[in-house]
Amino acid sequence: RVVVEIFNLLGQKIKTLVNEEKLAGSYTTSWNGTTDKGLTAASGIYFYRIKTENFSDTKKMILMR
Repeated sequence: RVVVEIFNLLGQKIKTLVNEEKLAGSYTTSWNGTTDKGLTAASGIYFYRIKTENFSDTKKMILMR
């Protein structure tokens, strides 16, 4: 199972991009700047987390409008 989530600076999860079973390999995904509630996220710094059974990593990104 692969989970890719977006968090704001307060650590609140605002969007789940991927939450499904995937075979090993290389994949891409994109974020359209909206939250799970359908609201538009403000410009600023966000974090994305990629999590699998044996791996987890968090990186910073900037959303510019």
